[in-house]
Amino acid sequence: EKPSRLSAALFGEDCEISRDQLYELLKYAALGRCHKATEPSWCHIYHQSHLAGVVVIVLHEMSQLHFYKFYLQFKHLRRVFRHKFVLTPSANFLASLYGEGANLKPQNTAQGLASSSSECIPKSSDLQCNPIIQKYGKKKKGLTSYILTLEEQKKNDYPTKGSPGCKDYVYTECDQQRTDTSPLFGLDCEMCLTAKGNEVTRVSLVDAQGRCLMNELVKPETTVVNYRTRFSGITKKMLLPVKTRLPDIQTRIKKMLPHDAVLVGHSLNGDLQALEMIHPSVIDTSLLFARNEGRRFKLKFLAKAVLGKEIQCEQNLGHDPAEDARASLELAQFFIEQGPAKVAELNLEKLLTIEKLAEISQNKAEHRVQKQLKESPHLSKLCFLDWLQVAGKKPLLLGRQELDSSGLCQSNLSASNKQILQRALEAVPLSTFSVIQFSLGPKYFASQLAGLCEKVRSRLTDMLTIYAGPFEESFCLNSVKKEFGRCGPIQSLTVVTDTYQPYVCIQYEVLEAAQLAVESLDGAEVAGSCIKVQRPVTAAMLDCDVLIKELELDVENEGVIYVAGLKKSVTETDLQEEFSQLKDLETLFLPKDLQSGKHRNCCFLKFQKSQSAADALEVINGLTVKGSKLRSRNALASGHLWRWIWQMNHSNDKQGTHTLPEKMEQLSHSEQDLRKKVKKLDLHIKKLYRSLQNNTLCVVLFPGVN
Repeated sequence: EKPSRLSAALFGEDCEISRDQLYELLKYAALGRCHKATEPSWCHIYHQSHLAGVVVIVLHEMSQLHFYKFYLQFKHLRRVFRHKFVLTPSANFLASLYGEGANLKPQNTAQGLASSSSECIPKSSDLQCNPIIQKYGKKKKGLTSYILTLEEQKKNDYPTKGSPGCKDYVYTECDQQRTDTSPLFGLDCEMCLTAKGNEVTRVSLVDAQGRCLMNELVKPETTVVNYRTRFSGITKKMLLPVKTRLPDIQTRIKKMLPHDAVLVGHSLNGDLQALEMIHPSVIDTSLLFARNEGRRFKLKFLAKAVLGKEIQCEQNLGHDPAEDARASLELAQFFIEQGPAKVAELNLEKLLTIEKLAEISQNKAEHRVQKQLKESPHLSKLCFLDWLQVAGKKPLLLGRQELDSSGLCQSNLSASNKQILQRALEAVPLSTFSVIQFSLGPKYFASQLAGLCEKVRSRLTDMLTIYAGPFEESFCLNSVKKEFGRCGPIQSLTVVTDTYQPYVCIQYEVLEAAQLAVESLDGAEVAGSCIKVQRPVTAAMLDCDVLIKELELDVENEGVIYVAGLKKSVTETDLQEEFSQLKDLETLFLPKDLQSGKHRNCCFLKFQKSQSAADALEVINGLTVKGSKLRSRNALASGHLWRWIWQMNHSNDKQGTHTLPEKMEQLSHSEQDLRKKVKKLDLHIKKLYRSLQNNTLCVVLFPGVN
């Protein structure tokens, strides 16, 4: 098989992508051209059709700041994941991915919601417009609040005392006053078309515990014209030996029901009309789960969306009235126990739209999809996982938010990272699109962000800074600036006079420049003095050599070299001509000052092979271009880090500088614990990554606060 691979430019501005660009990549990778997904404009996936799947790993509470602070701890992540991008601040990307933008609340795991679904909860303003809230309010009520009044029964064609055509109907005589503890009974009938009209041919009655009290075939009075086997499940052969008649069923039901019984069913009026019976207290689930404009949800849909149960399956011969009676009963119990507000939060209208579109998509009726898009206002709010379900792809969502059996997003705040990993190792290979969420926990984010930011800023500044000296009292500062400027762009240069002899403090704009100065000018003669070049000696810099080595080995820096000492008049065309003889040269990048737009006095060269990069270093070191002698070394800071360093250096946000000692003291107490957690996260990613099939696109997201 041809391997799938991702190709993208990763220097400078190209390392920054928008939310829409990432969305574009994931959509094309997951759906491909067969679902009319367009190929990303900023990168190319070779052999998309061979992709085995897409996995997005979300590290909640972590940002780019954490990646740099704990760079050494993210050993596996930085060595395996070849491409790194800065996601530009925008509306919450996670909201567009799986609807996380809404305020998700923990589910009540003791009752229905544990096995049911909860879409991302609508805003309170949306809840007020929900027909369920408008009809019942938000507060929980007892079952008597949901019993149809006499007027409601008449309006919905229920047989009632004195109604036209109900003269000979059997009255159940259940006249005892109902209370919130009155027993519920689920009822459902199947009918066949006879010479008389619709006649009952099967009756099921279940009690409040779901036990089947009756499941009887009934012989109709007149000849059957249409058995409606597809829906009723009744055949001629089934009814041949049956002796039970409608009066027998009426008598048995009347005896079974206690005097305060409440009957529950879905469009129960049709069942009672077919039974030719009158019962004073009924709960109709087709009316209970209210919709606008008199529309009603089907029982099959409600069972799946609310209870997470599949009923009326196509492979079965017709409907099972006992199954339908039990489903109606459980729906009523769910509504009563959870209350109208919880039911409204399920966002059933949106889910129904998704289900309809999925059916349309599976039937390949694309023109109907377009029509549905115009007709349904809910579709503009669909998240990416919704669209995958519409396209017939079953996504996997594990962690802080999860998908239930109905395909709806619900919150799960109790699972540990270890539990999420174990479930992911089992489930990810079975899914074509997976979102796996790990979390540090809010306490490691909000309370420490300011301190971490200052620590990372301080460490980067130290790594970009070198001290050179000692110099003679009357040394030429311009000579020093010129010599050290050949290593790369200088951010600032100051003379240190607190020492016996003067030193110079130089802060560079790129890490490679500072490292090149340490490597090439330490012990050299500059401005008439033999000088020592070193970085600041601080606690954070004790492992600087280790960090420099790891940065150099970063997979993104593989085959990339840094070249300094260019004259600012040199153009990209000049460099391409000068370096055209270098073997396997793939890309040349000449950085610009992000404020002035002018070229820097350095560039980066990317080669197809690491050995070619090593050979180029030998050629370039000491090479003269337009009268300027070049210096070079292996790259340290890939595009995303180079840009971020610039932002850190030019940021006006210096919060915490004056209270740094106190913040650092607070931070140090838990930083060791945080470092361990990050290391464990890296191991989790390693295990998950190793379990993936070949040709799987894997994206790790540090969402931060936005």
